[in-house]
Amino acid sequence: MIIVTGTVRATAETLDEIVAESVAHVSRSRLEPGCVAHHVYRDVEEPLRLFFYEEWADRPALDAHFRVPDSGRFVEAVTALAAERPTISIRELPAEGPD
Repeated sequence: MIIVTGTVRATAETLDEIVAESVAHVSRSRLEPGCVAHHVYRDVEEPLRLFFYEEWADRPALDAHFRVPDSGRFVEAVTALAAERPTISIRELPAEGPD
């Protein structure tokens, strides 16, 4: 399984637009093959910061997600609206073997 996390910091002026873009992106992504979970959260300590959490079945599913044109448009739109460059982290969990 692949775990993806990310953050984006908005400005007071861009927060609503980034939230709308993020919710639309999360909703689309959940329908993609191999998407196990896809969420966006608002940071209660930093209200202008959004946190993304994703789980993908495997690397090919994640790679296919990155190739979806709407995913690229989402990254471009949010990056243009963000107060600073968004972050992303990708971690692969070891496959679970038989007990």
